[in-house]
Amino acid sequence: MDCVADEVREYYDGDPAAEWQRLEKHPFEFEVTTRLLSRYIKPGDRVLDIGGGPGRYSLWAAARGCYVTLCDLSGECVRFAQEKAREQELSILAVQGDAREVSQLVSGRFDHVLLMGPLYHILEEEGRRQAVTEALSLLVPGGQLYASFILLFSGLIYAMKYQPEQLCDEREQRYVDCVLEGSAYSGDAFTKTFFIPQGEVLPFMDGFGLEKQTLFGQESILSPCEETLLAAPPDVREAWIDAAVDVCERPEFLAYSEHAMYVGKKPAK
Repeated sequence: MDCVADEVREYYDGDPAAEWQRLEKHPFEFEVTTRLLSRYIKPGDRVLDIGGGPGRYSLWAAARGCYVTLCDLSGECVRFAQEKAREQELSILAVQGDAREVSQLVSGRFDHVLLMGPLYHILEEEGRRQAVTEALSLLVPGGQLYASFILLFSGLIYAMKYQPEQLCDEREQRYVDCVLEGSAYSGDAFTKTFFIPQGEVLPFMDGFGLEKQTLFGQESILSPCEETLLAAPPDVREAWIDAAVDVCERPEFLAYSEHAMYVGKKPAK
């Protein structure tokens, strides 16, 4: 395992509950994403969640009646997910390991493979390609791959909401320069992280011979004004989520999201 993977693993091992709570504090990603996933994932399907951390999406799929396997780099996140499954009286299989070696860790074939974390933290393109290739090796012909990316502009969305002084911080200058130039950034963030320009997602995924189903913003239009919307009455908040789902696949709104998901179908034999 390389030193970047070691650093990422140690980061998530340090506080697995933090990633679980992230989707409680910032629920729009989960709300929009699961509504889109519901188009494809049905009860009885076999789901592999690679890089699923503490298991939010794994447990969502298990609660829908799916047979779920979780694989994550962080052993502490795997244990956390197993405990949450017991608490919720759900059944998942969970193993620890690197996304680039998942075919050596997991047996069987799956109707759906989620790759919703590894592509954030593998800094070299060759490694990201390896992770996608490994995921596809475990996908049945005609199955769906769900690959998530952190978009380049997401760091500035975060800074505008919570830490506007970051724009003037010399330590952030290399990232800011990448945003201004429109070039990908790989390096230090909350841990070692890869930020992709939105225009590079489809060219990257086009190299795997998949039939594109959709590309959507996982927070849709909601992320920049998240705090205001979370403070709104429940009916208003729900109306905004409905609207966000309606527009989340429109390319002109993609930059409002911090994360984007590509959904592709593996060709049938």
